[in-house]
Amino acid sequence: MYLPPHDPHVDDPMRFKPLFRIHLMERKCATVECMYGHKGPHNGHIQIVKKDEFSTKCNQTDHHRMSGGRQEEFRTWLREEWGRTLEDIFQEHMQELILMKFIYTSQYDNCLTYRRIYLPPSSPDDLIQPGLFKGTYGSHGLEIVMLSFHGKKAKGTKITGDPNIPAGQQTVEIDLAHPLQLPDIENLRDFSELSRIVLEVQEQVRREEQEREQQQEEEEHCQQPASQPASPLGGGEGAEGEETAAGAEGTTQDKAPASQPFVLPMGVISRNEDYPRTCRI
Repeated sequence: MYLPPHDPHVDDPMRFKPLFRIHLMERKCATVECMYGHKGPHNGHIQIVKKDEFSTKCNQTDHHRMSGGRQEEFRTWLREEWGRTLEDIFQEHMQELILMKFIYTSQYDNCLTYRRIYLPPSSPDDLIQPGLFKGTYGSHGLEIVMLSFHGKKAKGTKITGDPNIPAGQQTVEIDLAHPLQLPDIENLRDFSELSRIVLEVQEQVRREEQEREQQQEEEEHCQQPASQPASPLGGGEGAEGEETAAGAEGTTQDKAPASQPFVLPMGVISRNEDYPRTCRI
């Protein structure tokens, strides 16, 4: 199992934790050993479910128990998973989330199903290299997200999930066709000014979608039988409309400079002040 680094150290490497191992014997026999818990390897089982998927099962879950009971297990898990003790966490909401995660994950006792994750393809036109990214999610700690590009959209999919966005579900979608020209530093701090800029672009997107829908409806109404030549005027209008839209889009893309200043808006705080001071788009 690869665990994210302890929150908030995003730049630290992933942590590695063995969960099971296969011990090869003579005559093509093998034994599966569960590595979960703190009492050493013990008897386990692996089953190939289907392509790109297999399951593990522990046959001796008593090896996962600790002499101090669930309280000791929770404190050990908290130290390993979060790198701190419950006394270090003052926020009540965070304590509840952590306890909920412990109860949820510990009930499986290393009886888990594994599925292969296929990383997204990359293109020279991508803003940044797609793939796996790690970041802090407030009370949920550090989580892993997969970034992928789909034409004029980019998507972030949760690899590690939480009660808000479970693993495998989309957590963010980015419209790459309408990059924003950010205001100067002072206005960048103003949440109202940022909201105004975003709302203007959203309104522009809404109008463009309406125009496209109207154009499609008109084209459907004006369709002529194949035996009749199409009106040069109609064809010209359609082509010109497409060209204008493409040109406008290209102009919007060109407006975005290579690097723009970035500061946090008023009312938004960074725990360790370790965030980028410039952005691409």
